[in-house]
Amino acid sequence: MDNDVGFNDRVIRKNFLCKIYGIVLCQLLIAIAFMTVATFHDPTRLFLKSYPSLRIITSIITLSILITLAFCEKLRRKSPINYIFLFVITIALSFLLAVTVSRYYPKQVLSALSLATIICFALTIFALQTKIDFTVMGSTLMVAIIILMVASIVVILYPAKLMTLIISCAGSIIYSFFLIYDTQMMVGSNHRYSITPKEYILAVLAIYIDVINIFSDIFTIIVVGD
Repeated sequence: MDNDVGFNDRVIRKNFLCKIYGIVLCQLLIAIAFMTVATFHDPTRLFLKSYPSLRIITSIITLSILITLAFCEKLRRKSPINYIFLFVITIALSFLLAVTVSRYYPKQVLSALSLATIICFALTIFALQTKIDFTVMGSTLMVAIIILMVASIVVILYPAKLMTLIISCAGSIIYSFFLIYDTQMMVGSNHRYSITPKEYILAVLAIYIDVINIFSDIFTIIVVGD
């Protein structure tokens, strides 16, 4: 993602950041609403526990849309179709979280949510304030995420509590770095790489998915550790 000439303008960059975080905040509120219903509304919780296959269907839909947006530049820049896709992804990921948390105790969900909120807030502030340029870590983070995905597949095929805990800890660290990386990509300024404001949909998805993954890994750590 190359530097955009207009992106160097302080006003444009500020408006871009406000737009991204405003959309992400709305997405997170929707996700929290889904998880709240799945955790505290017994009929919904029992329904989600009874049909775990819904998670697979929703995952396929989410992955299909993400791939489409990633490889189709015109589609993700064309309004309002890009917002429609973004809304569908938000609902799908929120539903996946709801299915996941419906199987566990409210205390575990609230603990994970609280920790994830604190961590993500602290990481965002750090990314905005630090002079360290994390945008040069793109290739390193990609290698790390590939290794993490392979390890996750192995654990799915050969379940082991200790390995699940280790992978979740590693995942939370990797996605924390991704959150810093993606945040600085939006900031631009003195960082080596930045994302153009025209790609706000990608920016929103990057931040939102980072936060969701951090929560998911922390939640797994809490559940496995109990």
